[in-house]
Amino acid sequence: MTLQSDRWIRQMAEEKGMIEPFVDTQVRYVNEKKVISYGLSSYGYDLRVAREFKIFTNLNNSLVDPKNFNENAFVSIEADECIIPPNSFALARSVEYFRIPRNVLTLCIGKSTYARCGIIVNVTPFEPEWEGFVTLEISNTTPLPAKIYGNEGLAQVLFYESAEPCEVSYADRKGKYMKQMKITLPVA
Repeated sequence: MTLQSDRWIRQMAEEKGMIEPFVDTQVRYVNEKKVISYGLSSYGYDLRVAREFKIFTNLNNSLVDPKNFNENAFVSIEADECIIPPNSFALARSVEYFRIPRNVLTLCIGKSTYARCGIIVNVTPFEPEWEGFVTLEISNTTPLPAKIYGNEGLAQVLFYESAEPCEVSYADRKGKYMKQMKITLPVA
């Protein structure tokens, strides 16, 4: 597998619709206001978090069960900023819609600006031929409330291209998170 450059990412986004909307440069200011950067970088793409959040609460639950997840475990908000309680987490989704080619695997990792604040982004790889908005898990590991900024950068996606396509893709397996359009809770 080969880590792909900005040139390859730009070409795949423009010709194949791999990332929509696609920002072909690193954005650090919007209307002269500083933002957490997003867009194309040297060897990846910094995705943005949308303004939709599901903040975890333990008011209605006593157990987190991935096979029987209760949607009442979250409070849904739509806002420019999200405050994650201490030692808690929120789910969100990307602004960008991804279409991953059959011979590509991505890794999505948190941005250092948030990591240096004790905010960890956990996303699984985007498998070959997966497509959709990315559901993002944002953990606040600190004893203080943490702020996340909607429509700003949250994580970086690295693209690895294989010399040959996989035998069975995510689409072939009819993966349960295929073409997700909103924040998607665990599906057993």
